[in-house]
Amino acid sequence: METISEQSCFGGEQGFYRHDSLETAGSMRFGVFMPPLPRGQRAPVLYFLAGLTCTEETFAIKAGAQRIAAQLGIALVTPDTSPRDTGIEGATGDWEFGEGAGFYLDATTPAFAPRFRMFSYVTKELPYLLGTHFPALDIERAGICGHSMGGHGALTIALKLPHRYRSVSAFAPIVAPSQVPWGHKALRKYLGEDRKLWRAWDAVALIEAHQRFPGTLLVDQGQADKFRDTQLQYWRLDSAARVARQPLSLRVHAGYDHSYWFVQSFIEDHLRHHAKALLP
Repeated sequence: METISEQSCFGGEQGFYRHDSLETAGSMRFGVFMPPLPRGQRAPVLYFLAGLTCTEETFAIKAGAQRIAAQLGIALVTPDTSPRDTGIEGATGDWEFGEGAGFYLDATTPAFAPRFRMFSYVTKELPYLLGTHFPALDIERAGICGHSMGGHGALTIALKLPHRYRSVSAFAPIVAPSQVPWGHKALRKYLGEDRKLWRAWDAVALIEAHQRFPGTLLVDQGQADKFRDTQLQYWRLDSAARVARQPLSLRVHAGYDHSYWFVQSFIEDHLRHHAKALLP
């Protein structure tokens, strides 16, 4: 474990770290915001999964989440969005796919399967590392959140592992990647041509297949988001949740787009949503 940087922030500490990953067979980076804690107390963990083109720094720098996280006593963990420097043909040069766009799944196609294992990295290896190297974290009390591609990741991970996480939320998520162009491009290259395999990484399809999260899914969507109708299609999640009676709080906000200005505007609501489940 290598420390890249650590800075004081709202009485706590924002750090960034690098390590050699077994799951992705290369170097990975992640961030941890550790809130100020009374002696002997441990902090619950909120994982935040970022979107296309983002890194482990994006949320930490742009979302303005540390102030409220410090007040609540919640740690923020931000993994990178994919392995880097993979040397795989086709993994760079397209912002919608490959490096910077891991889609939080475990790839199965021969070219990508050895390195692109973000689902296993986020759900297995990263929690193990946090528990080993950050004794002030209580990794058993965990929530998960994300934006765009990361919102897709947060929803699918929570639905696939409903007892691992106590809370889940998403900003402008790709709710049904098997139904939209971003997903068609990525899932075909990561998983192959069999669309039945795509459904295992699609939040709407998981709900339709009777996967459930025991708590309420909190989802915020900007009405002015340029990707709303083509890539995000939030109404698919609303419809599936209604039919399945999956608790969902879906909020659509007039005037807001897909940017981190939108995320900044409602991040406190999300942190307090997670705090209800994570804090005593």
